[in-house]
Amino acid sequence: MSNLADYFMIEVIFKIILWENLLLILLVKFTLKRVLVLSLNLVMTGKFLRYLRYEKRFSAYTIKAYQSDLEQFITFLEEQYEEQNINKATHFYIRSWIVSLIDAGIQARSITRKISSLRSFYKFQVREGLLPSNPMQKIIAPKIPGKLPHFVQKEKMQEVFDSHHFDDNYDGHLERTVLETLYATGMRRAELAALRDQDIDFSQGVIRVIGKRNKERIIPMLSSLATTLRIFLIEKNKRVSNQLVLIRKNGKPLGPVGIYSIVKKHLSMSGVPGKKSPHVLRHTFATHLLNSGADINAIKEILGHASLAATQVYTHNTIEQLKAIYKQAHPKA
Repeated sequence: MSNLADYFMIEVIFKIILWENLLLILLVKFTLKRVLVLSLNLVMTGKFLRYLRYEKRFSAYTIKAYQSDLEQFITFLEEQYEEQNINKATHFYIRSWIVSLIDAGIQARSITRKISSLRSFYKFQVREGLLPSNPMQKIIAPKIPGKLPHFVQKEKMQEVFDSHHFDDNYDGHLERTVLETLYATGMRRAELAALRDQDIDFSQGVIRVIGKRNKERIIPMLSSLATTLRIFLIEKNKRVSNQLVLIRKNGKPLGPVGIYSIVKKHLSMSGVPGKKSPHVLRHTFATHLLNSGADINAIKEILGHASLAATQVYTHNTIEQLKAIYKQAHPKA
């Protein structure tokens, strides 16, 4: 009886060991498959991001946004459908992802950008022969509600540049340079952060800017801005040796975050309502020029817009201002 019990015990132990080994084999096989698929995703997305950088010449900020969108979608595929391979996603999976973004309260503009990221990625995959067709062909982006660019009124901008806002020291001169350059040129935050001493031509009265996709443009420089830049550059070059214009007194670049903080600080001090960012000053620059009768094509070139449609949005602000003046002034309004 004892021998029979021992036999059954040995059999049970043998089966347990067999199952453990089988589970281990399956686990290793599953893990290896997952690692291979994830590695394949990295290769495919990496090649796409390099294409954006070297062929499309997108900015580092834009490429980072594309990368983030793709990573979010890959995570969604794995969590919701246990699918790790981004190239096996169908339009059904993509629509499901869009619905989840809407349910999460993501703004339509952000969702549209994410859809654009996927559309560009799969278009690249088809071009490279890695997919027979683009799963984005059946996807329609949600409509973005019309929204006029927010800008600062002229009176408020005058308050911003009141001398008492800026201390008479290095930091004060740096902050005034940031505000005045943004408002007088319509530069983007990243463009200003990358501006170098040699990009400013005082003799010609112009500033050379490298914009999106490394496109160069020339912006006229007001005499008042030239004076502000001269004062600051003399002080900066006494302290540090750095080609970048915007340098902190500790010798480190101000950078996009520092520019944003300065703009927010001074717009808040002046009681400017609504959003307070460097891009608001870009909108303000364009709107004030249009309101003063500047040619829209000239504004397009200064802003570095690829198409006139991007600039025409500012005409709506001008029309709204005319409506307000009409209602206020007309006796029958």
